Amino acid sequence: MALSVHTNTSAMIALQNLNKTNSQMQDVQQKINTGLKVSGAKDNSSVFAVAQGMRADIGALGSVQTSLDRAVSIGDVALAAGEAISDLLIEMREKATAAMDPSIDTFSRQAYDGDFKALLEQVQTVLANAEFDGANILNGSITGGIAFLADGDAARTVTLGSQDMSVSGSIITISSTASLGSATLAGNVVSAIQTSLDNVNQALADLGSDLKKIESHRTFVGKLIDKLNEGVGNLVDADLAKESARLQALQVKQQLGVQALSIANSEPQIILSLFGR
Repeated sequence: MALSVHTNTSAMIALQNLNKTNSQMQDVQQKINTGLKVSGAKDNSSVFAVAQGMRADIGALGSVQTSLDRAVSIGDVALAAGEAISDLLIEMREKATAAMDPSIDTFSRQAYDGDFKALLEQVQTVLANAEFDGANILNGSITGGIAFLADGDAARTVTLGSQDMSVSGSIITISSTASLGSATLAGNVVSAIQTSLDNVNQALADLGSDLKKIESHRTFVGKLIDKLNEGVGNLVDADLAKESARLQALQVKQQLGVQALSIANSEPQIILSLFGR
């Protein structure tokens, strides 16, 4: 190799290798800092595009999960209210049956009637309060149920059915003006209560079935989100143990590169010895 004061080929080669090592160290340090082997499109454009698409799916499924959470909350509130109404109907039947006794006096009958009407009013209070986030599926304000998101494309829905438990309605057939003023009236009320109790229990069964279906789908969506997150991780997450070992090797390589460049830079000094005396 010719010696020249203008061109130091050894130094240029050493500098190129040192720059390459520094670039590799910068890449490793970025992976360690971010925890990602693919943090942007320039790292791996195809993998980045796939990962971004999966992240979009995860975000959409997160919205689905939020919708299903709301459905479960609405259903739980309605179910609790329906069960309370069923218990109240049982108490009302007890009062009405007692009022059918022809041997009781007027005072006792009025007492039973007062208790019955208080319970009937309590049913209406429960119905009015069976609401979550503005939705009440028991008081007749919603017909046909409520549809909730079922997939990330919003192409499918799951429905939580509504049950109209309004007094004097199709489920609770007891009249809002029902009275236990006589044994005959009490008998009519007992019949209406039994029919209403059967209807309410069937409505609760239907509501429970819808709620079970929604909870099952919510669990599936949660598992799907976990698997998609795992898939994204497999694509873009860095193996930090591997990168740590690589960083140490590059640090040694960098130090050797600096020494090699220092030696190469000293080569032109040899020329001076050629002209020395």
